[in-house]
Amino acid sequence: MTMTDPIGAMLTTLRNGAAAKKTQVAVPASRLKQSILDVLKREGYIRGYEVRDVRPRVQEIVVELKYYQGQPVIKEISRESKPSRRVYCGASGMPKVHNGLGIGIVSTSLGIFSDAEARKAGLGGEWICTVF
Repeated sequence: MTMTDPIGAMLTTLRNGAAAKKTQVAVPASRLKQSILDVLKREGYIRGYEVRDVRPRVQEIVVELKYYQGQPVIKEISRESKPSRRVYCGASGMPKVHNGLGIGIVSTSLGIFSDAEARKAGLGGEWICTVF
């Protein structure tokens, strides 16, 4: 069975894993998911991730979740641009998440960036998700 929103499924897995106090969660691998996880790691929301082979030509990403004083670092993570409703924003009109305390992840023509990185580079694009 095919999945209609693999990015949404990955975000839900991260949200549920953090709520259940899991140390690691696994999601099917893709380059887009790895790029999103790179941004989350750069911004300090996850410890890291590792790509593992499940069987020939099938990989999964094992994400190590991060906690601070027993609480998950990711308090909220939500999908903004969905397959049914795409959300785009320009560099000047990019919203701030929780007055700059959270981040937005944006898919630009040069790759996947956090909202601050995209603003600094003067790039707009598809607003993938928000993290707080």
